[in-house]
Amino acid sequence: MITSFLTGFFLGLSLIIAIGAQNAFVLRQGILREHVFYVVLFCALSDALLICIGISGMSFFFDKYINDFSYILFGLSSIWIASYGVIRFSAIFKSDSSISVETSFSKRLLPTLTVIALLTFANPHVYLDTMILIGSVSQQFPRDLRIWFGIGASLSSFVFFFSLGYGAQLLTPLMKKPLSWKILDGIISIIMFILAIKLAILAKWL
Repeated sequence: MITSFLTGFFLGLSLIIAIGAQNAFVLRQGILREHVFYVVLFCALSDALLICIGISGMSFFFDKYINDFSYILFGLSSIWIASYGVIRFSAIFKSDSSISVETSFSKRLLPTLTVIALLTFANPHVYLDTMILIGSVSQQFPRDLRIWFGIGASLSSFVFFFSLGYGAQLLTPLMKKPLSWKILDGIISIIMFILAIKLAILAKWL
């Protein structure tokens, strides 16, 4: 139970922590202290919903076609996660990694939620990461433990977004330093490589 929970938590955290349009917007709202609770709650619930859909959908797929496709999917997931690791590792050698939030939006709640909804659901990577990748990785665990895996992955979204939104003013000065991003990218790449090796073993590639 603990293993499945922690695997889901750290995988979810590793996938979501890289700065992007959605995270930059959450960071901006945190700095301005505008609708922070609603924005971070929307992001976390959206991730949790897609993760649940991914795990249940992949479970159906595996239950029906497990003998034919399980090793292939584990192998592809291993390559996918390893590629994330390579990207994050290569980012260590970039000297210009920093947070930049330059856009301006309405201070009203509805337009703010509309923007974050577009940044969330118009991004194809959110479906690849949550529904396909996390859903596929969950299949290494027995059915009863997939629930704990999903809880861990979903909880990572809540921890990350609430920490980012409410800790923005504390994090911003630190994360403007390239060295901070190098350390963060290094940790993420290590986690990704460990998970990729584990999946490669399940796929009988190693």
